Amino acid sequence: MENLNLLATFVGAIAAFLFGWIIYSPAVFGRRWAEGSRVELGSAASMPVMALATQFLALLALAFVIGITATLNMLITAILAILAAALFVVSGGAFTKKSSYALMVDGGYVLGAGVIMILAQGIL
Repeated sequence: MENLNLLATFVGAIAAFLFGWIIYSPAVFGRRWAEGSRVELGSAASMPVMALATQFLALLALAFVIGITATLNMLITAILAILAAALFVVSGGAFTKKSSYALMVDGGYVLGAGVIMILAQGIL
């Protein structure tokens, strides 16, 4: 843990969170995702605080896993953790009968967030 790059870990988590803000915005994939997820998009003021908080905590936990694997030169472990997280997200969404489009957006977001975190570790 003493070799963990905390800056890269936090920057990766924050960048992945902002990536989600873009991906789920109505201008990108948000409208069709909302239809396929059976949710209504509202204003930023009406966003569910609990969902945002737990999303950030999950991203932070994944960023720590990636940061730790980076210090050990175990990139395959990070990739498997990202893949497992994406599959859990898609599995849960399939169970609640989200559309294929919504499942692809959700799974793609987790994969993209993981790539951002790996890049943060490599750059910073």
